[in-house]
Amino acid sequence: MVNDFNALKKDESPAFRHSLPIQMRFNDVDILGHINNSVYFGYFDLGKSAYFTTIKKGSLDWTKVDVVIANVNCNFYAPIFFGEPVSVITRVEAIFTKSFKMHQRIVNTVTGEIKSECATVMVSFDPITQTSTNLSENWIKAISEYEGRNLITAHDKNEKI
Repeated sequence: MVNDFNALKKDESPAFRHSLPIQMRFNDVDILGHINNSVYFGYFDLGKSAYFTTIKKGSLDWTKVDVVIANVNCNFYAPIFFGEPVSVITRVEAIFTKSFKMHQRIVNTVTGEIKSECATVMVSFDPITQTSTNLSENWIKAISEYEGRNLITAHDKNEKI
């Protein structure tokens, strides 16, 4: 997993193909007049949900969980103010045996300023056995087709999930 968020922030290739405009709510604003940092995670989750629905072409059954968040890291670069036009952009950067790595940004859609950035590891999960499983061919195909490239990475010996 990438822990150097400065490297992530500078990385512009490959492009982020998925974008979700964010509708802010009144209760997202904190006493300092900007969006509370805890709310950013909700925005990133909205981006993940929309990304998954898009790559699965709407055929995602939310009652049958088969991937879960195993790790999430977030950096905050600049405050977001209420009414500021922002979107969550999302891409998958790598697919491993049991997991895939997502990269997301919250960006101002007018200026292009990166407000925050998130790296997430999603793990294939069997709710019956409560264990990780190999990532299904359906997930691999859906992600690779949407991203337009082969993202399968040689098995990471550090992948313990």
